[in-house]
Amino acid sequence: MSMSGHQTVLLDEALRSLRIRPGGVYIDATFGRGGHSRGMLQALGADGRVLAFDRDPEAINSPEAMELSRDSRFTLVQACFAEMGAQAAARGLNGKVSGVLLDLGVSSPQLDAAGRGFSFMRDGGLDMRMDTTRGMTAAEYLRLVDEAELARVLFEYGEERHARRIARAIVEQRRRGPLETTSQLADLIKACAPATEKHKHPATRTFQAIRIEINQELEQLRQGLTQAVDLLEPGGRLAVIAFHSLEDRLVKRFIRTETGRKFNPGRLPVREELIERGRLQGMGKPIKPGDSEVARNPRARSAVMRVAEKV
Repeated sequence: MSMSGHQTVLLDEALRSLRIRPGGVYIDATFGRGGHSRGMLQALGADGRVLAFDRDPEAINSPEAMELSRDSRFTLVQACFAEMGAQAAARGLNGKVSGVLLDLGVSSPQLDAAGRGFSFMRDGGLDMRMDTTRGMTAAEYLRLVDEAELARVLFEYGEERHARRIARAIVEQRRRGPLETTSQLADLIKACAPATEKHKHPATRTFQAIRIEINQELEQLRQGLTQAVDLLEPGGRLAVIAFHSLEDRLVKRFIRTETGRKFNPGRLPVREELIERGRLQGMGKPIKPGDSEVARNPRARSAVMRVAEKV
């Protein structure tokens, strides 16, 4: 647990999966409050390095970041993981990284801060930006987005069956006045869309979809995965922790694509050594938190980690 009370998910499992070598170079692509970075540093020797990224200014300026930055083996960069390829290459690390970890989604400090707007459990402004220094807030997005486009976003990114109904209600509401707070949006959704899942607030999927859209999370993930493989040395490991089905499906498909043989010879016969192979090898079944971790940290319940090795 960090100073902020944030509990790092699948910490031991991630470190084991990455096979930390004393002199290796590791990337923590989603610093958060530094739990995984701290674990990497503790396992490294004097010659090892950790390069960490986060686009959230609060994470960059957190007490955990300040503490770890006193370690000369540690570097923290304010950037999203879609930028890690250029950042790491500028440091001469292309093809030299021993392991890359991506811990996706929203951190506990982000969820618990009412002013960030990620959670309908706390009333605050509709922001939802991972990087609060740039981009459109959720409130601005809802003032401008077309009804059909909003319905598409809610359906694709939230897997929301009532997407059209919710989009229509939001557009009708903004004619009367803007949606500016999380409670306004949550109450509107609750009034127009029946709860379809036990123990789940009807606004859950809509909040997820809007957050994914304004932060371009899935596109960032696609770019980050490709860059991670480019950075890895042969035998280097990629570990990705996802918290909802859209992320996990994307990671699963990426690993499957990078694992398979890429065989389109055009003319037969063709020699075995000329067949282009994928760059990754999957490392077994997905890893999930044990009962004891879920009991300590209920937010870990939906976590799934997939691991692959560069060949």
